[in-house]
Amino acid sequence: MTRTNLQIFWGFWAAIALLWLAVSPEILTASGIFALRDSIMQWSGVVAMAAMSIAMILSLRPRWVERRLGGLDKMYRFHKWLGIGALGLAVFHWLWSEAPKWAVGAGLLARPERGPRPEITDPVQAFFRSLRGTAEGLGEWAFYAVVILLVIALVKLIPYRLFRYTHRVLPVVYLVLAFHSVVLIDYDKWMTPLGAIMAVLILLGCYAALVSLFGAIGRGRRVTGEIVGLRNYAGVRSLESEIRLRPGWAGHQAGQFAFVTSNRLEGAHPYTIASAWTPEDPTVTFVTKELGDHTTGLAERLKVGQEVTVEGPYGCFTFDDGAPRQIWIGAGIGITPFLARLKELAQEAPGTERPEIDLFHSTREVDEAALERIAAEAHAAKVRLHLLIDARDGRLGGERIREAVPGWREASLWFCGPSGFGKSLREDFAQQGLNVDRNFHQELFEMR
Repeated sequence: MTRTNLQIFWGFWAAIALLWLAVSPEILTASGIFALRDSIMQWSGVVAMAAMSIAMILSLRPRWVERRLGGLDKMYRFHKWLGIGALGLAVFHWLWSEAPKWAVGAGLLARPERGPRPEITDPVQAFFRSLRGTAEGLGEWAFYAVVILLVIALVKLIPYRLFRYTHRVLPVVYLVLAFHSVVLIDYDKWMTPLGAIMAVLILLGCYAALVSLFGAIGRGRRVTGEIVGLRNYAGVRSLESEIRLRPGWAGHQAGQFAFVTSNRLEGAHPYTIASAWTPEDPTVTFVTKELGDHTTGLAERLKVGQEVTVEGPYGCFTFDDGAPRQIWIGAGIGITPFLARLKELAQEAPGTERPEIDLFHSTREVDEAALERIAAEAHAAKVRLHLLIDARDGRLGGERIREAVPGWREASLWFCGPSGFGKSLREDFAQQGLNVDRNFHQELFEMR
């Protein structure tokens, strides 16, 4: 995450925890393990539910949040870490629920003596009280389900085409946990600012869950299209697909991506757009590389004339930072967003103000036709191309880039490629004094 996104991330946890503490000072004077248990379970349950609610809201891909967090790729990473945090708190919450019971059963703790409960005269509170047993039972089973589903999502145990179906169960689990939380959060807390915030978050989370269950996420940004051209670059195991879109596409900027569905059972997959947008010719081009279970064999499955669905555009990797010089680094299939920008630059009117650009393309695999095309498009866009083939030229690194571009200190860097390579370049340039939070842009193309 960028420094700003980290501040937002940790600020959320701190804000919701401190707000709970402000309306729940009794935890500071709790006497005995069971009194402390009640307070800690309330705290952990509230914070975990707030995190899950925001994660559900982010699953709707809201545009204003995408812009604020720097792109859908960054927003998905935010979504992922909220899920990790919620999972940790859910386990903590469950342990505090069960461990004291185990201690009582083992004779290590004495069961607390409970006096007569005060009479409840508020009919709403009495109704909630009557649902406690159901909420506790459903919540326990929902906890087991959410642990399994989040572990599957985080450690990538199964192929994406199966994962997407297990992930579709999460909205149902969320709705159960929403019921659990509404019933079991201390009734008096609903009348506080914390209660108002939780009510809004849970309502929005339930809305997001229902949208997801009905398959309506991104529906307003979907258009159908027809594959009108396919070109296979066997040397680099990549397929170029040209799709003519039907009316409804709002246009895109170079560097953005879209979700493409060519098989309903397989679902939508994100691909960077490799073409500039011209309304007179409503086509988009994608370049995909055989990297996993979906993209392997894609060249055999796709056919000219086949109908597909395209949803988007998404992303903020759009080259519009105002820097006088830019350094682009496209590693392997990471060259794709730069292809779109090259086409866009080549279409600009003469004299249009633009930065000075150096494009570094490093690759292990070689396809002469693909490399010739990249070179031709860089020449047409008046961009300096630095082509490095690993076996011939060695690996690309920060020192090599700085030697080739003496004015790198005034440049912004735009990287797309393997995340480990991007991380090492970012650290390298940070050590050389570059403000990487402002001037290093990286596409984090991981949606799971």
